[in-house]
Formats: sequence, structure tokens, C-alpha cells
Amino acid sequence: MIRENKPFDELEIGDTASIKRICTANDLYVFAHASGNLNPLHIPDEDDGDPNEAVAPSMWVGALISSVLGNVLPGPGTLYRGQSLRFLERAHVGDELTVSVTVKQKLAEPLVILETVVTGRGGKTVAEGVAEVLAPARKVTVDLEDLPEVVVQRHRHFDHYIHACAGLDPLVTAVVAPEEKESLGGALLAAEHGLIRPVLIGSEALIRRTAKESGDDLGLTEIIDIPDHSAAAAKAVALALEGQVGAVMKGHLHTSDLLHHVVKRQGGLRTSRRMSHAFVMDVPGLDHILIVSDAAINISPDLATKVDITQSAIDLARALGIETPKVGVLSAIETVNPQIPSTLDAAVLSKMSERGQIKGGIVDGPLAMDNAMDAEAAKTKGVTGLVAGHAEVLIVPNLESGNMLAKELVFVAGAEAAGIVLGAAVPIILTSRADGEKARLASCAIAVLYRYWQENGQPIGVRLAQAAE
Repeated sequence: MIRENKPFDELEIGDTASIKRICTANDLYVFAHASGNLNPLHIPDEDDGDPNEAVAPSMWVGALISSVLGNVLPGPGTLYRGQSLRFLERAHVGDELTVSVTVKQKLAEPLVILETVVTGRGGKTVAEGVAEVLAPARKVTVDLEDLPEVVVQRHRHFDHYIHACAGLDPLVTAVVAPEEKESLGGALLAAEHGLIRPVLIGSEALIRRTAKESGDDLGLTEIIDIPDHSAAAAKAVALALEGQVGAVMKGHLHTSDLLHHVVKRQGGLRTSRRMSHAFVMDVPGLDHILIVSDAAINISPDLATKVDITQSAIDLARALGIETPKVGVLSAIETVNPQIPSTLDAAVLSKMSERGQIKGGIVDGPLAMDNAMDAEAAKTKGVTGLVAGHAEVLIVPNLESGNMLAKELVFVAGAEAAGIVLGAAVPIILTSRADGEKARLASCAIAVLYRYWQENGQPIGVRLAQAAE
């Protein structure tokens, strides 16, 4: 960004400049951290209510004036000497603000007096005042280098999915062995948010003791007393087959104990499609969700299994509102190499998508992680196409690489990860004991939205749009 200043001897009375700025939730989060002002009126609450109701701190509004003075008029080299301010209205998240400065007086060099005004909704004055600045003495043209990026660690995509479930009936969900604080608390929290109606299957004594120790109220929650974990999992699967529950949720038992009954050929929840697991990742700084599959069930999937994994991941993405998901099939490199089998599989999956054997998305591969996610990396390596640099779904070569990728995103990049098993007769909600409340809620919300898509053939967003019309 090239900026040229206007030194003292070039300034004239009446010179004016302005910028426009939309107030965002991220602005308020960053200001709260930088200033230490944690007044709850200024903190957007995206979990409970409208984040647009958050009031922008007055000094954040005032600080916008310095961006005009320092960048435009007088510009680079300007220093503040004083600033008076009166705040007449309030700015909120989503408001577009116009920040203007006008030269009113030139005093003894280099002192300049400027009128400063910030206007907001309906052209109303939000703030007004007078700035005293030391204008630059000489003409300079500078290239304002990009600042180091600030990433606000929040998970707005998951917030969106949780809110999208409002108005839907809770999904009746068999929760298997919720016998410790996190697994029981996650199910009850999802029930409080209206996402699920839990049927707790496990040791009733342990469930009630856990609830008492955690201060949770079980109320009229249904409990089926089956202390043995394998038998509890079998009961959950049976309820799903009978149509009494619409989803199954893993509690405090080993994943293998649950899936053993899910995948049984007789009495299980198998369908014509191979089951697979998908992590739905809400990565701070990424403007869309990221689906990673399969990182939990299929250890070394062959090509036929990868076809099912890819189709299920596309279906999930569409259920979550991505109309035509962009799918990157990962390998270590972005060129086909017969000595790296995953590149061959990726190329075949891409061609199958072109010919309609995999439907609903755009599949491309092989892609390395960098050129799947970063447009500049793809450009540098000469990788073109609609997916390169813009992947919304990542199909990994095997369970090991997928699991490492998902955990790196969680523990290094600050992502939240929801988990769901696809390809079964009902959604299987898989959460880890290390998952926080947001991931547990999001896993349930994603199961609700996926189930809705299965039953209605369209994502919930379409229904909401039709209702609005």
C-alpha cells in the first residue's frame, strides 16, 4: 500500500480526507485484549444472542481518527499532540462508520488543528472533536508493509451451525455410557440448547452419581440401566434400527466397543456405503469450515473405500450449506507418481468426479497440503483448477496422516473439531474426552443438520430461505 503524505507547507485550510470502516466482532475482541477493557457491553456474545448488539468502545471509535491522520491527511510522519472528543451516538458490530478530518488552522510550524468527525447509522454523528497534530516537515512516499496477521481464536462457523438448528425438533439420541463428567455434561448441554433429546444408556448408578457430583439436573431424562458397555452399545444400535432414536452418541467407552455393534452385518447400522469418519474443523482465520476425512475408522483405505469416503464427505458438506464442495485429495506431492500410490488414487478420484461417478462436488488431486489450502502456494507451483488453494474438504491418504492433520489443527492452529461417522443408517456422534463444550455442541448440531439433509434432500439453509420468502 503506497501512501504519500502532505507536509506542513502544502496543507491548506479546508483540506479534508475520510475513510470508511465497518465495525466487526473481531475489532472488539482485539481492542478488548489490547486495552484490557473487558466491559461485557463491548464483548460480542455469539453463543447467546445477537453479536451485532455489542457496543463498540468509544475509544475504539476515537482511535479510528488516528488512521486518517497517520495514513492520509497529513499522512505518514504525523504525530498527535492532543485530541478532544464528544461521543453523541453508539456504534455497533456491523455498522459502517465514516471517519473524516478537516484542516481548520495552521499555527506555528508544524502545529495543525483539524476538525474530526465520525458518522454512523443514518449519517448520525457518533463522535466529534478537535485534533492537534505535528504535521510532517517533508514530503515522503512510503510503502506501508503488511502488519503481522492477527488471528482471533473464535469459532463462528460452529456458532452458525448451532443457531441454524433453532426451530428444529431435538434429535432423539442414544448416548452410550455417559458415566463421567464430560460425556454426560456434553449430552445434557446439547439438550439444554435444544439440539438433542438424550436417551442415556449405561450404568444408572454411575450416571446419577456423575450428575450429582457435577451439579447436573437429570430431570425427566430417560435412563436405560445397562452397566456393560458392549451391551449398552448394542441397545443403542437396536433403538436406532427400530426408529426410536435418530442418532447415536459415544459416551465414556472405547470407540471400538461402540463401532463393533454399529458395523455388524446382522443387526448393525450398515448401509450400501462404507462407513467413514469426518472431522468438521472450525479453524480460526479460515473463512469456511474444513472437513477432514477419514481420520478415525478406515486405516489404509483402498480406492473403492476412498470413493465412499469422498462421497460421504461431499454429502456432509452439502448438508452444512456448501452448495458445491471443493474437495482436495491429499498426497505428499501434487503430481502423479506411480511410486506413491496415494497420487494414483487421487487422480482416479478426480477423474471419477469429472465423469459423474462421484456427485455433488468438485474433486481434484493429487494435491499437497500447501497448494490445496493456499492460493499463492498453488500459483507458485503452477497448480491450477477450482480446488487448488480453496479446498473445503480434504481427503487424506490414510488414518495416520488424517489423525495427525486434525490434531495439528486443534493443538497448534487453535481449531475446534466436531466428529461424526457417516455411511451408517443414522449419524454417529463421536466426541473425544479432550473435546471442549463448543466441539460437543457442534458435533450434535452437525448431526442434526446432516439428519435433516438425509430426510429432506436439502440443507436447513434452503428451508430457512424459503420461509423468509
